[in-house]
Amino acid sequence: MGPSPLTVVMYHYVRPIAGSAWPRIRGLELSLFRAQLAYFARHYVPVTVGEVIEASRGGAPLPRRALLLTFDDGFAEHHRFVTPLLVEHGMQGAFYPPSRAILARDPLDVHKVHHILASTDDVRPLVRSLERGIEAARAAGAPGAEELESLADYRARWAVANRWDPAEVIYLKRMLQTALPAALRTPLCDALFAEAVGLEPALFAESLYVSVADLREMVAAGMHVGSHGHSHGWLNRMSPAAQRTDLERSLALLDAVGQRHDWTHCYPYGGYDASTLAILRELGCTLAFTCEAALAPASPREVGAAPWLEVPRLDTNDLPKDPDAAPNRWTRAASPAPAPLEMHA
Repeated sequence: MGPSPLTVVMYHYVRPIAGSAWPRIRGLELSLFRAQLAYFARHYVPVTVGEVIEASRGGAPLPRRALLLTFDDGFAEHHRFVTPLLVEHGMQGAFYPPSRAILARDPLDVHKVHHILASTDDVRPLVRSLERGIEAARAAGAPGAEELESLADYRARWAVANRWDPAEVIYLKRMLQTALPAALRTPLCDALFAEAVGLEPALFAESLYVSVADLREMVAAGMHVGSHGHSHGWLNRMSPAAQRTDLERSLALLDAVGQRHDWTHCYPYGGYDASTLAILRELGCTLAFTCEAALAPASPREVGAAPWLEVPRLDTNDLPKDPDAAPNRWTRAASPAPAPLEMHA
């Protein structure tokens, strides 16, 4: 039997959601995370980032149904709830905090948007507020207004549902993440955040993100911490020079927590291009994770050559959260049947 593929699973918010201050946040309820860990214990063999790096360099192959869990965005619950559960199950997690959020305690627009959406069951009034803000900026000739497209054009391009969210939610997310001119995105996001959430940004950041001390405790407990960029921006929408600056700045956090050796990266939003790959190679990155929903190949196309910088990941919702569930298609695919024996005369 040849080597089996690697299953990498992606998480973001993992917390006790029901009854919390944010019961509408799009995350994984902690009890379901516990149940999913029990499912994994029945069907997978956990591996560490170091073992994946070793396999990617042509060393010891990964075991059948190898599994690695990754956690994006540096949330406080990753220290408080997730790490103790992983330790209990003898598993390593790979954690990817954006350095600006952790070092500057500066809430990122992406997380403001998540909490704006979590403030209501009906996103349509928020979309109307956003569009009024866009038209007001256009009428006032605000910085960046000259780059604005029509609302009809924005809607035609960005109000498109995906496998997780309806069209109006995707529209609001994409407008505030990437579609609007850079000079307008943060002011409009801040205005919606003040309207819908009403929290002081510094207090919001302090409650939302892990600290450097938290990350050091996680590393001491056997966890891995990698780069998630500095600003959590779409790298493929930046110039190569801006990409390099963002990636280099992210390494300050890895230095602060002692994780610079054989460092790894996770692409914010899954965004990268050929320039990103070249910069990561130059900076010595050993592994990088995408948001492509697939299993990782058993080994790089050229063992021992370029680093493995396009490792796909499944979402937590792609796998069962019931310890007694039968293996689903992804679990079955992680353990391919043996190749038929060749008969020789």
